[in-house]
Amino acid sequence: MKIVVIGGTGLIGSKAVSILRNGGHDVVAASPRNGINAVTGEGLKGALVGAEVVVDLANSPSFENEAVLAFFETSGRNLAAAETAATVRHHVALSIVGAERTPENGYFCAKVAQEKLIEASGIPYTIVRATQFMEFLGTIADSSADGNVVRLAPGLFQPIAADDVAALVAEVTLAPPRNGTVDIAGPERAPFDEIVARYLKAVGDPRQVVRDPEARYWGGRVEEFSLVPLGEARLGRIGLDEWLRRSRNPA
Repeated sequence: MKIVVIGGTGLIGSKAVSILRNGGHDVVAASPRNGINAVTGEGLKGALVGAEVVVDLANSPSFENEAVLAFFETSGRNLAAAETAATVRHHVALSIVGAERTPENGYFCAKVAQEKLIEASGIPYTIVRATQFMEFLGTIADSSADGNVVRLAPGLFQPIAADDVAALVAEVTLAPPRNGTVDIAGPERAPFDEIVARYLKAVGDPRQVVRDPEARYWGGRVEEFSLVPLGEARLGRIGLDEWLRRSRNPA
């Protein structure tokens, strides 16, 4: 089966491409660096010829509110048009658990807009909504830091390892379209501040994590269930301690 992975050279994309190729599929790792650009439309038509599935794992190079919204809306429209012309049978996209619950977060709003375009496209689809990646815990701490203090809300947090995200995306890619969403999350759920404090301690970062119910996450307020699945979710296998061990001792 021919599968085109948009953003196929990124963090999740490169891992998903490897899994799908190892399964014997014809996989195109599409990215601007190899002449396939979902925002400009360059190379899309040719790349999608004969494709049965398109997996959209591309990410915006800018997190500024207007830029990220323009990225996902433009790429979404271009992909829908190219997939319709190529009679693609399944569109898979990676989104975020709880994006619609934090309207103050510009990036989350852009992902909601992307989801709406997918739903309205008429192409059979599955949207995979993931919790925050363990690989971004350091960036999250930095974004919430004030000197040697990291202020985080105590809302629940359930981060997932990129390896698990890629594996679950690959499974969804090979399954029939759901015309709906699949939530995925890590195996451990705990307060946001506690998980980041564990991470900082494990990596030898001396900054102090302070629990602050008013602390914002990329501009959005974090309530108890803002960032975790509310219902059924497929869980990854890699817990935080195992991920930290793998990060320190890569294979």
